[in-house]
Amino acid sequence: MLGSLTEADDAVQEAWLRLNRSDADDIQNLGGWLTTVVARVCLDMLRSRKARREETLELPGVEATTGSSERIDPEQEALMADSVGLALLVVLDTLSPAERVAFVLHDVFDLSFDEIARIVGRSEAAARQLASWARRRVRGGETIPNSDLQSQRGVVDAFLTALRAGDFEGLLAVLDPDVVVRADAVAAAGPGGRPEIHGARNWARGAVAFSRMARSVEPALINGRVGLVFAPGGRLSRVLTFTITNGRIVEAEIIADPERLQQLKLSLLTKPSDSRSYHR
Repeated sequence: MLGSLTEADDAVQEAWLRLNRSDADDIQNLGGWLTTVVARVCLDMLRSRKARREETLELPGVEATTGSSERIDPEQEALMADSVGLALLVVLDTLSPAERVAFVLHDVFDLSFDEIARIVGRSEAAARQLASWARRRVRGGETIPNSDLQSQRGVVDAFLTALRAGDFEGLLAVLDPDVVVRADAVAAAGPGGRPEIHGARNWARGAVAFSRMARSVEPALINGRVGLVFAPGGRLSRVLTFTITNGRIVEAEIIADPERLQQLKLSLLTKPSDSRSYHR
């Protein structure tokens, strides 16, 4: 629901405190009561997180943050991203709080829309619509033609495999010799950042230096095309978009500006034939 172990622990602690302040003898369905309370606490936390992010974006030159980053344990957050799915956490972060809650409670935990409606304070029909909107956003990959998706995915997967291994020659194999890489102002302002890089060897040398960070990089659909998201702990930091011709990357763009990131349409990278379910 929250994509953060520290915030999840806070939500459980808050629910426990509310239970201690209540008369448990009057609660007929303790499991249902706790589920409702925890979900409402999560909804409040997501709304607060969104408000903080919007306030930060109004300050010029300040990069948006998501959640209480100063308390994040990197190892725990990496475990959370691995278990839930890094790309899923990133896509969930693009949903509104109510959409996110409705989708997770129904598609992951099988709660009925009647129960969800009471939690989000909407009608049953509205709760069903929230989950439907979220599902389309999360599973947007199903609209991509299978052949085109497979072609793009093969190139991007090969690039990511080489990146994680620090394989210079492997990177050259999927890069056009004259590849052009452009970075926005925020990305270029980072360590070793440059607004433009020309040539496969130049980019591959720089990419190899960042191979240790590639654990937090995963494929995803970005505006309908296969790209990569960099999301330490499941919190989106930057994306790489690609132009692929004849099985090679001819252009790439690195986007790290918070406002631009929020405008991207992100969805899980799934194939039409993929039978995976988000249900238990």
